[in-house]
Amino acid sequence: MIKVENNVFFLNTKNTSYIFDVLETGQLQHLYYGRSIHIGDVSHLRQKHAFLPGNTISYDKGHSSFSLEDVDLEFSAIGKGDIREPMVEVLCHDHSSSLDFVFDSYEILEGKEAFENLPSSYDDAKKVQTLNVTLKDKNKGFTLVLSYYVYEDCDVISRSVKFINSTEESVKIKRILSLLLDFDEKDMKITSFHGGWTREMKRDDLVLSAGKYVNSSFTGTSSNRTNPLIFLSDKDSNETAGSVFGFNLIYSGNHYSAVEVSAFNKTRFVTGINPMNFGWLLEPGQDFRAPEAVMTYSAKGFRQASHNFHHFVREHITRGPWKKKERLVLINSWEASYFNFDEGKLLKLARAAKNLGIELFVMDDGWFGQRDDDTKALGDWDIVNKKKLPKGLEGLSKKLNDMGMAFGLWVEPEMVNVDSNLYKNHPDWAIDIPDQDHSEGRNQRLLDLCNPDVVDYLIDTMRKVFSTPGLSYIKWDMNRNFSDYYSKYLPKERQEEVGHRYVLGLYRLLDTLTGEFPEILMEGCASGGNRFDLGALSYFPQIWASDNSDAVCRLSIQDGYSYGYPQCCYTAHVSSCPNHQTLRVTPLESRFAVSAFGVLGYELNLIDAKPEELAAIKDQVSLYKKYRKVLQFGDFYRLRSDNVYQWEILDRQKTCGLTFIMQKEAMPGEEYLKIKCAGLQADKVYHFFGRSLEYNLKGFGDLVNTVAPVHIKQDSLVHNMVAKFVKMPGETEDYTLYGDNLMEAGLKLHQAFVGTGYNDQVRYFPDYSSRLYFIEMK
Repeated sequence: MIKVENNVFFLNTKNTSYIFDVLETGQLQHLYYGRSIHIGDVSHLRQKHAFLPGNTISYDKGHSSFSLEDVDLEFSAIGKGDIREPMVEVLCHDHSSSLDFVFDSYEILEGKEAFENLPSSYDDAKKVQTLNVTLKDKNKGFTLVLSYYVYEDCDVISRSVKFINSTEESVKIKRILSLLLDFDEKDMKITSFHGGWTREMKRDDLVLSAGKYVNSSFTGTSSNRTNPLIFLSDKDSNETAGSVFGFNLIYSGNHYSAVEVSAFNKTRFVTGINPMNFGWLLEPGQDFRAPEAVMTYSAKGFRQASHNFHHFVREHITRGPWKKKERLVLINSWEASYFNFDEGKLLKLARAAKNLGIELFVMDDGWFGQRDDDTKALGDWDIVNKKKLPKGLEGLSKKLNDMGMAFGLWVEPEMVNVDSNLYKNHPDWAIDIPDQDHSEGRNQRLLDLCNPDVVDYLIDTMRKVFSTPGLSYIKWDMNRNFSDYYSKYLPKERQEEVGHRYVLGLYRLLDTLTGEFPEILMEGCASGGNRFDLGALSYFPQIWASDNSDAVCRLSIQDGYSYGYPQCCYTAHVSSCPNHQTLRVTPLESRFAVSAFGVLGYELNLIDAKPEELAAIKDQVSLYKKYRKVLQFGDFYRLRSDNVYQWEILDRQKTCGLTFIMQKEAMPGEEYLKIKCAGLQADKVYHFFGRSLEYNLKGFGDLVNTVAPVHIKQDSLVHNMVAKFVKMPGETEDYTLYGDNLMEAGLKLHQAFVGTGYNDQVRYFPDYSSRLYFIEMK
């Protein structure tokens, strides 16, 4: 709900209030953001001023009692005394940069207009409200529109900025951020997410008492180095307690967030497009729209903030037929064959997968041109490699469909190899600087999506690929970063526009193809999680979370994503062991359990799998399908993340859920483990139970000789024969309990093996072990 009284603006969601007003000097003063409060007199929220602090700048002669440097604001630019992080920076025709935007007018609208060239949030239910506040620059005459979009249902307010050149002279925008929020306190905890290739989304906490903290990317993407998701909170906040403010950006390019503590112990937060190497020449009458930023508040710690974001992403970011449609279990050919395959090998793998209940076969890289490695043919999408696929894509698709498998395909449209027909015919379409050495990445170059001819070509080329009969799925990859920002299409005075124009070209490409092929499920990928953001999720309902499929690594990776993104948005594959990224060996059961808490897939050579592994996978797929709707679209709970991780997913009705534990390292002598559940109805009775599993005798090593009537040598023929027929029974957890018992008292599991004995009352729980438990209302 949006309400305005005497130029005081009240933005209310179900559980939060956001309030600002207009200063006597015309600036917008931020008053409050937090737990919902009653609307009334706001004089107590206004900072009081009597005399100007020393060594500060007053706004003008008529207002000498305060400085804008010591005021909580909604917007700030360079000049007029506020020396903190600005929201907008320009270079005017006279080369001045000071701006003086003051309040002009406002309007309240029901609903929300879609942005012209950028993805943005939406509301099918038409319940979102829009507040547009217009500011005018007193000196140059520019116009600025601050937009606020209120999503009451999920306690989210999103924001954007539009700069309008309402003058007769051109202006160069050097910085335009999407959101500015001032807090009248310091020592706030900053929670951000960092990493790199195969190690995305590592949570980092830092309390800022002075100075500035910057969270930004300059890879041309939102990046795996630092995700645009960020939180500010009480320094002692935790999963279920404390004030937590969450922020994200609906944008897939270079982003920038900064947290700054002022000389007056106030904290400023800003986020938007990274101003590094950014510029935009705006002619008279033109406007520039900044990407939409998203914010939420929780008075109950990180869990509620995450649930707010999850609700927002599911309902107001992801879209199309696959928004709420259950995702198929797939087998991807990459780690089974890499580039070395032909149709016969693929079909053999597909038949094996079909026998296990897998529903979708995805052919990865290597199907086009002379693509036998990653040095050539990228870009030659019009040439199907007939040596590998004698009857082309259509022939393979038909054979897969005839056996009851959906067909999926890998593409990387944004890239080109120098050794390709596309590059030979259009070297001017690649992003590089003429007559200079080019920095290479994965033997490929970026196509110049600033050039509309390139985007049109890719639309036409991908349209032909996507039109393959029987095609149900596309994996859209992007495997290199920007380095040398230069477009041969743009004039020299617009070269600072390359990064943003590339993203706009990508959005036009994706918007066209998803509009023409809505029934194809498109999964995003950029060397894993190098472009995992709300902008990409506006076109891809799911994104490959990481090229690292190691179950232990995936614990922290998926845990990190869960802070801002629902589990239906990140995909996870069960791969072979030793793992191809770490060489670690983990139990198949653990690989499945971790992957089941994302969107499940498989990526391994089933042809070489042992019979017992195939039987286990068949059981896994069947189990996943039974609980698929809950696992993909239920509410996600983080319950523990140390040496033992525990997650839970519970359906929205709180009637059915699953919880999962996994141990990274077995600790000697630690046999005790208690777990708790969350989100259940306290006064309802639930059946809590685990799976009945058996374990390989060889996992106990030569301890077998403590019970064997004859000596058995490890890995001998006798050892292998005994292990084939003798399995070690696992413990069984089975309880009927009230919800409050499971949430408050918890449940003490059977003791773990600690070297003093083993039977069916002992939990076999060595390194990397896991358990899945089920929670069903009686």
